[in-house]
Amino acid sequence: MLKILIAEDEEPIANLIRVNLTRAGYECTCACDGEKAADQMENGHFDLLLLDIMLPKINGYELMEYAKTLQLPVIFITAMGTTEHKVKGLKMGAEDYISKPFEIVELLARVETVMRRYNKIGKTIRILDVEIDLSSRVVTQNGKQVLLTLKEYELLLFFARNPNIALYREVIYEQVWEKEYTGDSRTIDLHVQRLKKKLGWDKHICAVYKIGYRLET
Repeated sequence: MLKILIAEDEEPIANLIRVNLTRAGYECTCACDGEKAADQMENGHFDLLLLDIMLPKINGYELMEYAKTLQLPVIFITAMGTTEHKVKGLKMGAEDYISKPFEIVELLARVETVMRRYNKIGKTIRILDVEIDLSSRVVTQNGKQVLLTLKEYELLLFFARNPNIALYREVIYEQVWEKEYTGDSRTIDLHVQRLKKKLGWDKHICAVYKIGYRLET
């Protein structure tokens, strides 16, 4: 299991990140100040550091320098969202920079992108009784191939990468269809129903009132 260190002094934000990353299959450790984060980095092996800049005791920029010596990839997560701060963080070697407030879906996608960049994520995703081969785009269920259209496959992949999260219809549409959502949900609803039928996932892909859908695992 991939391990992520969350260096964040705002407890509600740290817990929100931890809960959602844990649901997505990561093992998470939280540190509420820079000194504790440095101790965790020294004593444990992590695959990624999510780093706030304005930390007590040791700030994020100083921790970034230490992370570089450990070859630990870093994503800055901070309220300091000016272009100047972003450029400074990226020039220091950060893999990405997320400004607060942020959507959990965006965070998960960026974490996965960095993990894939460092070859830490395998070429298959297993969820419930389904296995998705990312290289061949082949989906199997209990060892038998399931034939999906391109959009059904991409919809399944989006659900699989965001399990147990209520996903807004506009987010689903913009991520899967890569177009601006205009409010017409018929396309999404039709593809979701077809996907549920093909996989027998009526009890797993659930409608969320006034929001969209959630894949329950």
